[in-house]
Amino acid sequence: MIYHAFLIKYAEIAIKGKNRYLFEDALVKQMNIALSAVEGDFSVVKEQGRIYVFCPEEYDYEDTVAALKRVFGIVYICPVVIYEDQGFDQMAKDVVSYMQACHPGYAGTFKVYTRRAKKSYPIPSMEVSAKLGGSILDAFPEARVDVHEPALTLSVEIREKIYVYSQAIKGPGGMPVGTNGKAMLLLSGGIDSPVAGYMIAKRGVKIEAVYFHAPPYTSERAKQKVVDLAKLVAKYSGPIRLHVVNFTDIQLYIYDQCPHDELTIIMRRYMMRIAEHFAKKDNCLGLITGESIGQVASQTLQSLAATNEVCTLPVYRPVIGFDKQEIVERAWEIGTYDTSVLPYEDCCTIFVAKHPVTKPNLKVISRSEEKLSEKIQELMDEALRTTEVIEIR
Repeated sequence: MIYHAFLIKYAEIAIKGKNRYLFEDALVKQMNIALSAVEGDFSVVKEQGRIYVFCPEEYDYEDTVAALKRVFGIVYICPVVIYEDQGFDQMAKDVVSYMQACHPGYAGTFKVYTRRAKKSYPIPSMEVSAKLGGSILDAFPEARVDVHEPALTLSVEIREKIYVYSQAIKGPGGMPVGTNGKAMLLLSGGIDSPVAGYMIAKRGVKIEAVYFHAPPYTSERAKQKVVDLAKLVAKYSGPIRLHVVNFTDIQLYIYDQCPHDELTIIMRRYMMRIAEHFAKKDNCLGLITGESIGQVASQTLQSLAATNEVCTLPVYRPVIGFDKQEIVERAWEIGTYDTSVLPYEDCCTIFVAKHPVTKPNLKVISRSEEKLSEKIQELMDEALRTTEVIEIR
């Protein structure tokens, strides 16, 4: 079956009142960005309370659907066949032809739902539905009408032309990216942080990212792994500016000067300081991490409080209540899992204490950080100055 268009259905956007058009426009923009990667001249338009993607004569159906399924804000994607309006008798023939092509030999329950966007059409919607249902029953004698809980709903929209559809492909839901500000993601090579980035982007937040690189203790393959993860997240979130921070000297200095059971917390605190620097510079409204309560020593409530203490921006943790298996399942769904488990370690796994403190005391941590006062600012300035910025698209 050749589909001429896709009807795009959304949910939350519909309750935005007078600002609804802003969210619709943002959704159209994101759809255009997603479809730009698919060969063909697509046209995304708002038309009488609907958003449609009108397709070229030749296009790849699977690629088009895959692109739309990565656009936050879309709840359902409905492939549409468009027929010329040549009177009701021809409409009935076209609807039967549609059923024969899309649901050959159909023997289940169905109903016909008609919407008259063209109010001048002479036959009321209920009557159109009843007559079309009769034509379908004639062509499919084993089918049955059930207007309450049908297995199949055939939708007919009467506009200048006749739009027919019966499928609803599930989209990702959420809100269009860019409608809820911007935040900075601390992106590692693990499983959790890409999922966190995906989830916050799903709420309409545009994301940037920062990665802490520690050569020669972490390899260029570890860095490329993070770049690849950013590319996978960017399929949903749109372009990402990735800040690659050389963290080696800071880590070694902390390792030399501070108690080893506090290494993870103190390193994490300096990561948060650096991430917040770039977040403020790029007008981000918060930081995003992939932390989950109790998953590791640095993610106990006491440890999270200790890392939060150095930040003035809010820290968002979308997976904080997930267990590991739930995060893994979400990583599988969005396609990041296989890349995340590649055996290239990041700086968080290289400098790990054998017995890290799980209930850090802020006063004790602060006293330990005083031992860094001689050189830490110089090392921080150098890390900021030498940060590499990669534009991920």
